[in-house]
Amino acid sequence: MTILQTNLKSLSLLHQGKVRDIYNINDEKMLIVTTDRLSAFDVIMNEPIPNKGRVLTQMANFWFKRLDSIAPNHLLEDDPSNFVSDEEAIKIKGRSVVVKKLKPIPIEAIVRGYLVGSGWNEYQKDGVICGIKLPMNLQQASKLETPIFTPSSKAKVGDHDENISLEQCEALIGKDLASQIIKISLSLYQVASEYAESKGIIIADTKFEFGLDSNSRIHLIDEVLTPDSSRFWPKDRYRLGISPPSYDKQYVRDWLESIQWNKLPPAPTLPKEVIKNTADKYLEAFTQLTGQSL
Repeated sequence: MTILQTNLKSLSLLHQGKVRDIYNINDEKMLIVTTDRLSAFDVIMNEPIPNKGRVLTQMANFWFKRLDSIAPNHLLEDDPSNFVSDEEAIKIKGRSVVVKKLKPIPIEAIVRGYLVGSGWNEYQKDGVICGIKLPMNLQQASKLETPIFTPSSKAKVGDHDENISLEQCEALIGKDLASQIIKISLSLYQVASEYAESKGIIIADTKFEFGLDSNSRIHLIDEVLTPDSSRFWPKDRYRLGISPPSYDKQYVRDWLESIQWNKLPPAPTLPKEVIKNTADKYLEAFTQLTGQSL
């Protein structure tokens, strides 16, 4: 069963994002349901990707538990049955989590270990990404000497995230908070990328999001190290000079680029083959990284 959007009657809808529907439980908790929607170039596709929401939820939960010694996270439980009707609980089981209500920090914390994507595009202009000067003569997909933190603005649904400099980041959230987030983000990436490589997957880059509790303690929120928030490459197919085939939604982005879509709504219709191959890639990444089945 695929879910393009939810309509729970047991709880009131707080927010509908590109992929997630968020419902209010009480002053301290909320329910997040991950649908099978897919967003590419910040536009939501019309067709659902089978099992996508379940893969994202269960992969994020795997990482939340694995990385909680580096940073606490918002996850409280993954069983919605205490908060919705029995019928609704069956529909959203495996794709929903109960989380702490936290104050979101209005940046996306992006860590890049390899030169690819928008970072590669920026680098080709003047050898700089988000104000960070990199060595000359790097190729596409070059491994960086050390991973770098390159924040972006947090866009509303329908708008485009924009890379920002560290100075702009500090102006948005404060120098001390920015410093803490940089340290945490780089630590999370280091531990996760070493683990993933042991499973045959390179994490080229990834995005973290954070929130603050009432004591201003930083928590990892949203999702973490999934095919939606990260660029996963099969280690045995990594090559310099090309963007390697990936387990993430880059496959869909590449198809959209090939048809010369203008990246504005309405989204084009995804062929059945693209939908199936995307679903297979998400599931393969989940199985290879976690050793679990859905």
